[in-house]
Amino acid sequence: MTFIKEYNFKKTLNTSISCDKCRLGRLCLPDGLNKNQMSKLDKIISRKKPYQRGDYLFRNGDILHSVYAIHSGSIKTYSMQNDGKIQINGFLLSGEIAGLEGIANNCHSVDAVALETTSVCEIPFKQLESLSVEIPKLQHQMFKVLSNEIKHEQTLASLLGRKTAEQRLAAFLLSLSLRFECRNFSANTFNLSMSRSDIANYLGLAVETVSRIITRLSDNKILSVKRKMVSIYDKKKLYQMAGIISQPPNVIRKTGT
Repeated sequence: MTFIKEYNFKKTLNTSISCDKCRLGRLCLPDGLNKNQMSKLDKIISRKKPYQRGDYLFRNGDILHSVYAIHSGSIKTYSMQNDGKIQINGFLLSGEIAGLEGIANNCHSVDAVALETTSVCEIPFKQLESLSVEIPKLQHQMFKVLSNEIKHEQTLASLLGRKTAEQRLAAFLLSLSLRFECRNFSANTFNLSMSRSDIANYLGLAVETVSRIITRLSDNKILSVKRKMVSIYDKKKLYQMAGIISQPPNVIRKTGT
């Protein structure tokens, strides 16, 4: 039933909905704004037709014109390494914001591609800057978003540098679990929009290793993965596998980043 709830939400979503009526407002830039302030933010936002799987929001080297608040769906960001190999930098869900990495040099340093049908709120960055000066709460929320991005990079470096393959995968699945829960979806049953090869790339593992660990988790009745649907049966053991006994994994991003 949880999956049907999420599926129906995506199918019936009104992509032209205003900020003050959006159920993701508490995860995004409108958080903390009053109705009048939200109205001002809403006026600079562009909501175009959804991106389809494989469509790019922006490419590495593109000039920064806008940032993108994800309304539904998901995207991945990646960069090309010096050896010509692709490195996946992250996966963004509804309520999170893509394009922030382009602020530093006024151009994007990664590619951002839709993993599924994805609706976004496109926010022109120069207008957002001006509005942030006018509305201090909006500026504060921007700082929070950027701070979470920095924290994510730090915790990802820690995850990849010190944890075993099992710990990495367990922490990744737990991070998705809480991010879905923050969006009022099930924390125990959710869809993976990314492929196993994408997950392996992101975690610095071989695809075979990811598949082997998932099989082991299934055999031990900790979780199951049918096609791309994950069902977690024993979250306590999953936390233990991640090396965390009593607190959520610090790789989790609760707000739009």
